[in-house]
This record gives sequence, C-alpha cells and structure tokens, in this order.
Amino acid sequence: MTATPKIALITGAGSGIGRATAIALAQNGFAVVLAGRRAAALEETASLIKETSTLVVPTDVRDPGAVRALFEQIRLTFGRLDVLFNNAGTNAPGVPLDELSLDDWQRVVEINLTGPFLCTQEAFRLMKSQAPRGGRIINNGSISAHTPRPNSAPYTATKHAITGLTKSTALDGRAFDIACGQIDIGNAETEMAARMKKGVLQANGTIAAEPMMDVNDVARAVVTMASLPLETNILFMTVMATKMPFVGRG
Repeated sequence: MTATPKIALITGAGSGIGRATAIALAQNGFAVVLAGRRAAALEETASLIKETSTLVVPTDVRDPGAVRALFEQIRLTFGRLDVLFNNAGTNAPGVPLDELSLDDWQRVVEINLTGPFLCTQEAFRLMKSQAPRGGRIINNGSISAHTPRPNSAPYTATKHAITGLTKSTALDGRAFDIACGQIDIGNAETEMAARMKKGVLQANGTIAAEPMMDVNDVARAVVTMASLPLETNILFMTVMATKMPFVGRG
C-alpha cells in the first residue's frame, strides 16, 4: 500500500529557489502546491515535476483574500498541509536610502513580510484543525537577516523582521505541534542574484564579483528541514557560497 504523501506549499514557486525546492520536495515524496503571481511560470514548474501530484494556485501573497482562497483550495484538495515554505520575495532598486520611494518601500514590505505573515496565519488555522494536528513552516530569510548590503534598507529590514516572525511562530506554534524554522541563503545562483557574478557594491565602496552556489544545494537544505519529525526543528540554518563575503563583511 502506497503511503499518503505529505503536502508542501511553496510560495514564489515559479522560478529560482522556489522552483528548485518544489522539484526537490516532489523528488522526496511530497505532493506540492505551487503558488505565485505568474500562472505561466507556475505551470512551467509543474511540468518539470513527474514524481508526484501538483496543485497550481496563482496567488498574490499581499492579498488576504487570495491567501485565504489558496489555503481553502489546499484544504478541499488534500485535507491538510504539512509544510509551508514562505519563499516569495522581492527587492527594491539599490539607491541611497534618502532617494528610496515610499512605493518601493511598501512593495517590499508587503511581499517580503506581510505575505509570509498572511500565509503563516492561514497555515496555523489549517494545521491546528487538521488530524493529525500540526505541521512545519519554513521561512526564507537571507544573509541580509544578519548583515546588510549597501543601499538595501527595505530588503534588510524585512529580512530582519522575518527572523522575529520565525521566533514568534516557533514559540506560538509549540502548543499546536507547529514547528517553524528559517533558512538564511547567501548567493544562490538564480535570475534574481545573477548580478552578483558581474560585480556588486561592497561596504568599502568597491565593486566586486561574488562567488555563487548551485540553487539545488539550497533546495536540498530545505528538504532536510522539511523532512524532520515535528519533535525536531532546525530553528536557523545558513546556507551560503563558501567564499562569499559574509563573515567579515564590511
């Protein structure tokens, strides 16, 4: 008799870390729910998954109604959710702090912080009520959850805030068998991070190319976190290109 697969939701599943993680989770026996704003990109991710069932749900994580509809579709389709990977994120133009527009600030906050909060809230509601109870939430932090790059106030502020959300979620989830951890990623080779290879501004004012790592290494790390029993939690994990300028940055 085939075991019932665990169900994993990945936001920002249409590209980069989200796509690689969705594929890796499927290869490790998870049924995957693919959420993101671009339906065509989600369908492309789904086409790369052969091992298990997929559910594609175009979703803007900034929209409370859309997030509620996403989780209701998960409930109706699978009856439960075992893993939420809060991965969707964006950045603002790298301009001096005093030149940053309020619109750019608010857009980054809505996607990087409000979105994970809304998804976490709905995950709590489902995970508390399902049988067996509980589940796991994994937040995509960043090296910037620890140390900023120049001209990165919106991104850095939201990633620092994700650390607070992770700790609060881990604490508040204890009573309901909900575990929460954070993966802090440095220089995974994706479209979003491609500029690192060409050279980016350093804290000392120079421009330097930075070492990168295979995005599939990040995906394997997320699978490790997702596959643990709920009695065990990786609260924080840092996965980074070994030679990137993080330790000693600045």
